[in-house]
Amino acid sequence: MNSATVSAKPALINLLDFDRKGLQAFFVELGEKPFRATQVLKWIYQEGISDFDEMTNLSKSLRNHLKEHCQIKVPEIVAEQLASDGTCKWAVQMHCGNRVETVYIPEERRATLCVSSQVGCALACTFCSTAKQGFNRNLSTAEIIGQLYLAQQRLGPERRITNVVMMGMGEPLLNFDNVVAAMNLMMDDFCYGLSKRRVTISTSGIVPAMKRLNEVCDVSVAVSLHAPNDALRDQIVPINVKYPLKELMEACREYAKTGPRKHITFEYVMLDSINDSPEDARTLVKLLKTVPSKLNLIPFNPFPQSPYRCSSNAAILKFRDILHNAGIVTTVRKTRGEDIDAACGQLVGQVQDKSRRHLKLQAQGLSHGQ
Repeated sequence: MNSATVSAKPALINLLDFDRKGLQAFFVELGEKPFRATQVLKWIYQEGISDFDEMTNLSKSLRNHLKEHCQIKVPEIVAEQLASDGTCKWAVQMHCGNRVETVYIPEERRATLCVSSQVGCALACTFCSTAKQGFNRNLSTAEIIGQLYLAQQRLGPERRITNVVMMGMGEPLLNFDNVVAAMNLMMDDFCYGLSKRRVTISTSGIVPAMKRLNEVCDVSVAVSLHAPNDALRDQIVPINVKYPLKELMEACREYAKTGPRKHITFEYVMLDSINDSPEDARTLVKLLKTVPSKLNLIPFNPFPQSPYRCSSNAAILKFRDILHNAGIVTTVRKTRGEDIDAACGQLVGQVQDKSRRHLKLQAQGLSHGQ
């Protein structure tokens, strides 16, 4: 028989790519009742079962169909690093050979997982190590929720993850549908049952997607701000050229009206002699006065070939005090996992760069005689 005439076997459907609504539609198409979705979700996420034969409240014929056409497939942890402060970083490999990084941060009253949404990042923020690697692709829903699945299995039932922050590699709102489906699974009572106040999505300011998110998914939002005015933000957060601060602040005001928290958390990395002067702080006060705000000041975490230095402790505290005295709740984030490059802005993974940014950066280095 000519091999060209043999039809390829259809790819198995990964059930981790569906949130409850999607899985209900999947079972209805099979002629099953929608409640089958709830049963399967509980088996996968609450019981940790990936063998369809063990899903004993499903009919045998349905189990056989699922075995033939479906799978429950998660990425693979290929490396683990444990920091002196208890922070754990996992390198998670996708089927395509790319790797992302996922970080577990234990604290006294909570345990937070920092999850990646893309392989690399397309936004090119100048202070972020991830951005230097360029961009390959969006992660699927299965690859996003799979990071939580893997982490919880690794940690065991005695160490429950209480919070998830979509602050790993990538810009979550540029992978909108897959990220929203994964967050729906995180909050679903038949999956992980996390409170909407304990699931946070971080964005650099994709304004149209922020407006859309406000309509379809009720989670907390953190905005990567990092500059008090457009001129500086255009330089260090280039997406600001497309969505300047006036538009971003308006989107933040609208989100705060209906979101699970009645404020927006703003992230502000402290860069020595770049954005950390008292004048910068006073300009930031004027900007944030228009939005119900909480501000996190993040000491810059260095990485190789970075042009930046972290602000001094004295400069950070003075900056904080100016904002605090103006009535803006301001905290200095404690750096976690720095000794294993797991801190904010340090995640790199392994990216087969399709944006060719690494070549552009090499060319820039050569042109400057480096």
